[in-house]
Amino acid sequence: MTHKLWFQTGIGILLAMLIIFMFQQIQEVFNPFVIIARTIFLPLLIGGVLFYLTRPLLHFLESKKLPRWASITFVLTVVIFTFWLIYAMIAPVIGEQSASLAKSTPEMINEGEKWVDYLLSQRDDLPPQAQDSVEKAISNVTNNVNDWAAGFGSWLLTFLQNFIQGLFLLVLAPFFLVYMLKDHEKFAPFLAGFFHGERRTWVRKTLHDLDVTLRSYIQGQLLVSFLVGVMLLIGYLIIGLDYALLLALFGMFTNVIPFLGPYLAVVPALIIALMQEPQMALYVAIIMLVAQQIESNFISPNVMGKALDIHPLTVITVILAAGNIAGIWGIILAIPFYGVVKTILSNLYKKRTEIREAAGKEID
Repeated sequence: MTHKLWFQTGIGILLAMLIIFMFQQIQEVFNPFVIIARTIFLPLLIGGVLFYLTRPLLHFLESKKLPRWASITFVLTVVIFTFWLIYAMIAPVIGEQSASLAKSTPEMINEGEKWVDYLLSQRDDLPPQAQDSVEKAISNVTNNVNDWAAGFGSWLLTFLQNFIQGLFLLVLAPFFLVYMLKDHEKFAPFLAGFFHGERRTWVRKTLHDLDVTLRSYIQGQLLVSFLVGVMLLIGYLIIGLDYALLLALFGMFTNVIPFLGPYLAVVPALIIALMQEPQMALYVAIIMLVAQQIESNFISPNVMGKALDIHPLTVITVILAAGNIAGIWGIILAIPFYGVVKTILSNLYKKRTEIREAAGKEID
């Protein structure tokens, strides 16, 4: 029985749960390591993303006989110039639209209150059960607004503190990028050096597969998100939607979240469209639907292919679970993390299958 796969899997799960339980009991011992991990998490994440985006350029420059240090210098120059160009082009427009949106917020709130007053005036014409539902909904909205207003001051202070800390940490991202570009070939041999024989070969292959998985996901997902943002911007400009650039950028960023991103992106656009002109909300919905159909049927299959090959139901489950565990970062990183785990388990299964087949041939 000990050689059965289900028995070994069950024992592995039980041991993993036991290890997690023991870590929880002595978590204070690991607090310094947690603080260090949180400190380097953001710059390491940004450096890793930039590494996968710029590595093709590095390899191209080196193929032209350019030294490694000169290639890295050129890559950093391109990255800095690109960010500066983007900032110079869109920062003034975003600032203007953000200021306009802030000024228009009280008017939008008044419009929302008019809609609520209208619903209240029509409440008596509704059936008793519908009246109770409307009253509960309005009460919940009112309570949530009051709670949000009460905690807005502390939230704003926390946000400013985290923003300043984030800006400081972003300075570390270029350092991670430089060392990743400089020594990325040494990582796999270093880890594989702890093993021998076939295990070393398996570790090298698994690390290569992980690299392909992360590269395909990061490069593909960012390109897809950029193209979706461009499509939304074009559509919003055509219909004359206010704050088009701001809403398109929001849609581009939220599209990084698989499956749920488009639904998050359309909410503020629908609200602003309703306040601007009610029928424009229909146009916004059509634009989002067309953009998502183009993205899912033409762009993603050609850009990302089957980089992760995850079922949509699995995507939803993983994202919801990760969101409850780790918040917004869990939602953003859930799918690539799942892809990494899936790649490791797939390689383990293939290795086990090869061993069993080899053992069977020896018996024969």
